[in-house]
Amino acid sequence: MNIFGVGLPEMGIIMIIALLVFGPKKLPEIGRSLGKAIRGFQQASNEFETEFKREAEQIEQAVNVPAQLEAQEVAANNSDNNAAKTIEKS
Repeated sequence: MNIFGVGLPEMGIIMIIALLVFGPKKLPEIGRSLGKAIRGFQQASNEFETEFKREAEQIEQAVNVPAQLEAQEVAANNSDNNAAKTIEKS
């Protein structure tokens, strides 16, 4: 098992050192605090990703709507021009 470049023996040594430094009473509290911090970071990351996707969709829609309107105007102008040329030929 290799987590962030740290293998199982290294994890064991880190846990033993943490147990010696903080003691058995503080270690669960530190673990809970660390878990809450990681959970909070994940939630913030998910919120950021959701907001980013929503903004990207809004920008895409803002770009697509004027492009569609412009295409409709060009099509309308082409049909008007074609009708005018037909009338001129008559």
